Amino acid sequence: MAKARKPATPMWRPDSAKVRRVIDRLSAQHPDAWTELAFTTPYELLVATVLSAQSSDVRVNGVTPALFTRYPNARALARATTDELEPQIQPTGFFRAKSRALAALSSALVERHGGDVPSTMEELTALPGVGRKTANVVLGHAFGIPGLPVDLHVLRVANRIGIAKSEAPEVVEAQLTGALPDSRWVKASDTLILHGRRICRPKPMCDRCAVRTDCDYYRALGPSAVPASSRSKSVKTSAPKPAGTPSKPARKAAAGRKARS
Repeated sequence: MAKARKPATPMWRPDSAKVRRVIDRLSAQHPDAWTELAFTTPYELLVATVLSAQSSDVRVNGVTPALFTRYPNARALARATTDELEPQIQPTGFFRAKSRALAALSSALVERHGGDVPSTMEELTALPGVGRKTANVVLGHAFGIPGLPVDLHVLRVANRIGIAKSEAPEVVEAQLTGALPDSRWVKASDTLILHGRRICRPKPMCDRCAVRTDCDYYRALGPSAVPASSRSKSVKTSAPKPAGTPSKPARKAAAGRKARS
């Protein structure tokens, strides 16, 4: 079975043992890691992935059931006009651009592949609006062909932990795929994505992370990476009030009487 071609190998390479250790621990923390886009065919996953740009999987999953009922395949979608598509995909955001993208994509599938979704990186990325990340999502989840999609979550998490060093998706893909057997590429990506959504957010919850001991970001920040509320459950105490000090309600009442006088 063919697999996604690796991008050019970068100069810096991560410690393979650390990469595998991190993915092992995160996989245990997120055993359900898999794409959260709902699909039953390669066509459905390709369309859903296009719709997921600048949107959430929850929003995409909210519109695709009706969309796929009306347009069950690329041939049906290619017959739709952008005016017909826009209101159906509006909740996903950027619906005008996405409607044009789906129209161009479905037409290309029909013209070049008889309505079928191709199963190679080269053919997928030749389609309008399909980049390497989208192609890897489809290859890995719809065809079972090893690929490691790199989105913003993967970029953030991998760089923070120190298993990648680049803001370029293709470079990070090469660094991670070079450190893992191809049988683990898809799962590694899904795991890093879920960790980025649930734990290692832009404002990370380091106290809940399973790989703190391996994380460059955590080691650099030290205790400050964990909220004080998680480090200590101590209750704040205040100095006792002097005898005869009126209560807060009493002080408010007195202030009210003074204002009226």
